[in-house]
This record gives sequence, structure tokens and C-alpha cells, in this order.
Amino acid sequence: MAYWLLKTEPGTFSWEDLWNSPDRSTRWEGVRNYQARNFLRDAMKVGDGVLLDHSVVVPQVIAGIAEVVREGYPDHVAWDPDSRDFDPKSTPGDPRWFMADIRAVRPFEPPITREELKGVPELRDMMLLRRGSRLSVQPVSPGEWETILALRG
Repeated sequence: MAYWLLKTEPGTFSWEDLWNSPDRSTRWEGVRNYQARNFLRDAMKVGDGVLLDHSVVVPQVIAGIAEVVREGYPDHVAWDPDSRDFDPKSTPGDPRWFMADIRAVRPFEPPITREELKGVPELRDMMLLRRGSRLSVQPVSPGEWETILALRG
């Protein structure tokens, strides 16, 4: 089992949107970074744990826990010329981008702020807390996962 952190802007898609989706599930589409794509395509597996992070807001927070319910598959949104995520170089025969499906498990009450995370010595090497780390799909170590879960029981 692996663990991941997925960043989202809550104005685009929030924890509440995921929680209120049918079956509390959604496809995680629109990733347009090759390293993040590689994680979705090659490494994410059904049953993996997910931390859903709200970025580009104040305060930045980890809003809840989700799980992977479908492994990476071609992101067909890239083939839609009317989509903001359209990529003319991606085709059904040669997909450039991938997505995975996730399901909400439980919210963090209250959400865990970035400042709170920075105060936890066991998280000092976490990718999320590194200066300049903007990757929208990030691995989380088992130790980091357990430490974060322990913050909210």
C-alpha cells in the first residue's frame, strides 16, 4: 500500500465537492505535469491512501482522507477541444495524460493547516513542506501518513 497527497484548489474542486459526489467518488483528472502524471499512471494502486490538500487558499489545509478506487487510466478530458485541459498531442491511441478515481473516506475535523504540519518534527522532510514544492500529486511516506493521521485521531 502506498500513500499520496493530491492538491486541489477548493474553488475548482473541494473536499466538500468530493464528499457530496455520488458514492463520494470522482475521477482525478486534469493533471498536466509529467512527474505527477507518472505517479497516476505507474504507481497509484487501488486501496492506496490519499490526503486531499487545499492549496492556493489561506490557510492551506489537508481537508480529509480518501482512497484510490481505480488505478490510472487515460485522461479522456485531454481529447475534448472544448475543455480547458485539452491537449491536441494526446490521442486515444497515444494518451499523454492519465487520471485515477478516488473516494472520500473521512474529513479531518478541523482540517490540518500547513502551519500545524510545519510544527511536527517527524514531517520536516515531507515533500509538501519543501520550499518550492508545487507538484499536484505527491508521494507520502508511511511514517508521514501515520503521523498525520495521529494529529486527528
